[in-house]
Amino acid sequence: MRSANDQATTTTATSETASKRHEVHLSKHDVSVASWRWAFFSLSSQNYERMQGTPFCHSLSGALEKLYGDDKKGLSEALKRNMTFFNTEPQLGSVIPGITLALEEEKANDPSFDEEIISSTKNALMGPFAGIGDSVLVGTLNPILLSIGIGLSTGGSPVGPIAFLALWCGIVVPLKYFLFVRGYSLGLDAVKLLTNAELKDKITTALTIVGLIVIGGVAATTIKAPITWVYTAGDMKIAIQDILDKIMPNLVPLVVAVVSYLLISKRGWSANKLLVGILVFAAIMVALGVM
Repeated sequence: MRSANDQATTTTATSETASKRHEVHLSKHDVSVASWRWAFFSLSSQNYERMQGTPFCHSLSGALEKLYGDDKKGLSEALKRNMTFFNTEPQLGSVIPGITLALEEEKANDPSFDEEIISSTKNALMGPFAGIGDSVLVGTLNPILLSIGIGLSTGGSPVGPIAFLALWCGIVVPLKYFLFVRGYSLGLDAVKLLTNAELKDKITTALTIVGLIVIGGVAATTIKAPITWVYTAGDMKIAIQDILDKIMPNLVPLVVAVVSYLLISKRGWSANKLLVGILVFAAIMVALGVM
């Protein structure tokens, strides 16, 4: 006859086996669907109360339904937990719903898992990833792509905006998918990887270098400031523009670009004030016959 302890041990082992047998794990397809939902709906219903909270919940809802199955109470709590206020840069911030989905899977299969970890992780990552995303993508990548588009729009060509949209979608959409899936795969370890200061600095520096090269090329090809004044002495005529081209091609457009930058960054000029200043300067130069 077995003792009470033996029976308790057997019951516990049976319960653990049953628990393991009923564990539900997400497939690659489930994670992909969640990532595409976030990619296309992350800003679909943004509002002042929840910001991106509703699309955040929508992106995970299908996976949560699979995880909780007939457990309506658990599903309800999970949906409420992921519909709270959330706001970050939606491109690079795609890693956050990926990490959250991994934690939700852990919670669904282990009721003892502290749900506060899920909420606190979301809240802790919103700000840092918003800052990184705004500086790397909004502040660096977008100006580079826009510069390329502007350069291709010479003469009103529609190639410029089409190229910008194609490049942006070709870079950002796969990036959002990759970060979401990677965030799910790594869980909380993804935070250490993507917030690594050294890695962030290297990426920012590389993008800044590329951005400066592209913007410099755009300035040289789109800014038109030809010097039409020709110095005349008897039969001798010297075109000032030819002399400037021998010193440095597109020297005047470079000067215009640098002066414009200094007026905005150092003098605090607004874009409208700069445009008016350029128009006045151009009018004077044309009237004097210099340009």
